[in-house]
Amino acid sequence: MNINVYTEATPNPATMKFIVNKLLINGSVDYPTKESAETSTFAKELYKFSFVNGVFFASNFVTVTKTEGTDWADIEPILKEFVKGAVESELVVKAEEHVEVDFEGTDTEIKIQQILNDYVRPAVEQDGGAITYKSFDEGIVTVELRGSCSGCPSSTVTLKAGIENLLKRMVPGVTEVVSEAY
Repeated sequence: MNINVYTEATPNPATMKFIVNKLLINGSVDYPTKESAETSTFAKELYKFSFVNGVFFASNFVTVTKTEGTDWADIEPILKEFVKGAVESELVVKAEEHVEVDFEGTDTEIKIQQILNDYVRPAVEQDGGAITYKSFDEGIVTVELRGSCSGCPSSTVTLKAGIENLLKRMVPGVTEVVSEAY
């Protein structure tokens, strides 16, 4: 198979999506630090670049967070070539590195998780990120934003104007959505 890689900007100026024409992982996995990448050869190799400050895999793309002061114009071709070579040499993310979607809890909690999975997750993944349900307590839904969403300047707007409004409309009892620091 001929591997093609193209890039896509994300709402977070520090991150870039490197999209390939092959499934990398069924789900998503985040390696926000060099130390966290020890279980993934692909992520570990990316962290060997001094300008890489975060790695996130989902379906057919890897989102890379760059270090401050680095220009995408300088590093994008290097990373694009690396991702292409890594995928061609079968240096892919292992399936066991992700967690299967498993909804549990009360009927309300399951409904919240289903909405996040069906409506929010695909949109967040389009921007190179991921969202994880953490809890629902006294009307407050707590989520965790990862990948390009972690530290993104527009993530608060997405959280409040998008996710919170959606859940308030679709799930009686939801009063607020907050993000837990990752």
